[in-house]
Amino acid sequence: MIEIHDIKPIVEIPDVSIYFYYSIIVLLVTLGSIVIFFIYKFLKPKKRSEEYKYYEILRNIDFKNTKKAAYDISKYGRLLAKDERQKRLIFELVDLLSMYKYKKEIKSKISNEIETKFQIFMESIDV
Repeated sequence: MIEIHDIKPIVEIPDVSIYFYYSIIVLLVTLGSIVIFFIYKFLKPKKRSEEYKYYEILRNIDFKNTKKAAYDISKYGRLLAKDERQKRLIFELVDLLSMYKYKKEIKSKISNEIETKFQIFMESIDV
């Protein structure tokens, strides 16, 4: 057998294309899962925050039941007040409402001044 010096022997080339194929599949499944997760988070009904529940209670307050209205405004108004203006408004309201609280029976209705201040307070709240 004659040895040829110009031709090199066959070299084995490692085939790693299957690893590229598997990594692309894993990457696509991961990206697909992330996209589905964010679509689900976006379309899922939002939970109402505690602040929104307090706001709804105050928005639907019944001024005919003066004692309960006074207690509810005092309780939930303090929980909703965040900045200085809101805190000042609610403390003024609580002071005005103190004559409707702590009594066994209340004969009078909540005054228009208190209702007006309450409406101003409700307009200042951002929920």
